[in-house]
Amino acid sequence: MRHIARRLIVIALFAGSAAGGASAQVAGSTPDSATASRTAPSPDTLNAARTSGGEPHNLMPAAEILGFLALTNVGARIMYPNETQDGIKVYSSTFKSTWDHLRTQHWVHDIDPFNTNQFQHPYQGASMYGLARSSGHSFWTSLIYSNVGSFVWKMAGETDPPSINDIITTGQAGSMLGEALYRMADLIVRDSGDTGLNPLHQVGEALVSPSSSLNRHILGNRYRAHLPDSLPAIFWQLRFGATLDALAKDVSTPTSLFLRRDATVDFAIAYGLPGRAGYTYTRPFDYFDFQSSLLPSTFSNFIENIMVRGLLAGQKTKDSDNSRGIWGLYGSFDYISPYLFRVSSTALSLGTTRQYDISPGVALQGSFLVGAGYGAAGTTTVIPSTPINAAIRDYHFGVTPQALLAARLLLGDRVMLDMTARDYYVSGVGSDDSRGSEKIFRGNVGATFRIHGGNAVGFQYVLSTRSAEYGTMPDKKMQEGTITIVYTILGNEHFGAVNWR
Repeated sequence: MRHIARRLIVIALFAGSAAGGASAQVAGSTPDSATASRTAPSPDTLNAARTSGGEPHNLMPAAEILGFLALTNVGARIMYPNETQDGIKVYSSTFKSTWDHLRTQHWVHDIDPFNTNQFQHPYQGASMYGLARSSGHSFWTSLIYSNVGSFVWKMAGETDPPSINDIITTGQAGSMLGEALYRMADLIVRDSGDTGLNPLHQVGEALVSPSSSLNRHILGNRYRAHLPDSLPAIFWQLRFGATLDALAKDVSTPTSLFLRRDATVDFAIAYGLPGRAGYTYTRPFDYFDFQSSLLPSTFSNFIENIMVRGLLAGQKTKDSDNSRGIWGLYGSFDYISPYLFRVSSTALSLGTTRQYDISPGVALQGSFLVGAGYGAAGTTTVIPSTPINAAIRDYHFGVTPQALLAARLLLGDRVMLDMTARDYYVSGVGSDDSRGSEKIFRGNVGATFRIHGGNAVGFQYVLSTRSAEYGTMPDKKMQEGTITIVYTILGNEHFGAVNWR
């Protein structure tokens, strides 16, 4: 049942994101236009209603969040009536269990499945965040609402001990995911102009951010707050692919090989790319990058990845004749689950995002981030887990230093070459298994060739590696490589290159 719930959530995200991407073509050149140019430099104002000067609602999102948590608990009692821990039904919470949690404050690392802890909980947090955000609150006050909601759930929503990891993933990761979804939903609303939302806009907004859609129907656009009035430079792409060659192996035992063939669906959007005249970076996530992938043919590992990173606090760098950029403190939430193993992280990083104009028609866009957060990593059910606490869970928690390097080379309006490298070290610090650690690397290279208008084809190679050490136990080394051929729908003929000249 949990697998079905996860699929429904992600299908909704993909369907809504695709609708949002189609609507968001206002932010760049129309793909079928023969005269399309790079993303225009003028700070176009938007047709949607401007931010009101009214005070945000305070009681309404609090009541909505309490109602959302109550409905979640009732739904869990119905869907998982026999789920127990220590002989007690997990969702049969009472006033007594709530008081016991409030009184003892015995916080642990819980034993929920990896997908539940690292994806479903962030989505729960994103939903609560969205209820506050769409009531007129800023990023920071909405984050507080999400964290308070998470605390209330841990005290009153379940009978098992409250968990440290849930507070991190639900409140913090959920808020970053929620802000990205809120802004994508806002792009859909903006695209409707003065004529109002048509059915496609309404469905797209509801799928991307149900909480935003709910409160917009209740409050209207007058509580659309803390968003830029000038149009951000964006680039989105929706890809449908087929994995031609996927080889996964346990390097520790080289005879263990796993070959698979998958269909893939990917959606990515970059919002607030540097270089747009008149666009400022004064609010969290005025720049963000969102990526997600599905493996529709793989029931046990349907969600391949969801990754979002955004500028929390920063500013523009000094302009030069051929470059524009931003730098500052970034927040990120990553959920990555290839065939053999998986990793997830909620982190803060220092970094920069920049575009260089190399020559007329040729541009290089990239980001570099270094930071640390709290993460989890481990195996899937295909290969037995190595952690000492494998009897409890098949993954490991810990403080996670990490780094990211991403680059896209844009060759006119015909070719895009892209590369991303991510490195994670899930340490034993802050873990219930201090002798364990996981080193995860994920890198990809790809090429996209535009055929006509917004239609393109391409390929992508993804390499994921894992090195796990747990005390005196044998080290585990795994790797997985995939080659995928894709058909891509582009949101911009020039692949999102921003023109400031």
